[in-house]
Amino acid sequence: MSGVSQYREIGEHPDALEMRQRFERVAASGQAVAIDGLVLLAGGWLAISPWVIGFSGSAPNVAVNNLILGILVGVIALGLAMAPARMYRLSWAMTAIGVWIIVSPFIIQRSSSTAGIVWNNAVTGGITVLLGLGAVALLMTARRRVPETRR
Repeated sequence: MSGVSQYREIGEHPDALEMRQRFERVAASGQAVAIDGLVLLAGGWLAISPWVIGFSGSAPNVAVNNLILGILVGVIALGLAMAPARMYRLSWAMTAIGVWIIVSPFIIQRSSSTAGIVWNNAVTGGITVLLGLGAVALLMTARRRVPETRR
């Protein structure tokens, strides 16, 4: 078997350290900090929006949906900030969550969605989609960069 690697674990491979360093540089960049912070704010707003806007009583199912997804988006933001190399694939999940946030009032409430619920979820979902795509683009560029020096 001539194509088998001599390294037993991926951590022993010399490129593994280089990849970790690239992800750490990207995670420390101003763009990554801004995206992570905005994602955390979007998740926090989504979680508290039913009570701030006042539709927790009129649409309790949407309120629970927003609370759970807001907490989930916040956890993803913290994961992206703390371990971007392991969490970058969840940026795609954040984009899918944003799409669900947009359509959820129509699916969960079916006919009785008010304009406040629709506008809140459309704006917050749109922002979440855009931030998820921004995080994906940022982290994908980190994977493609050619290292400056090789040992």
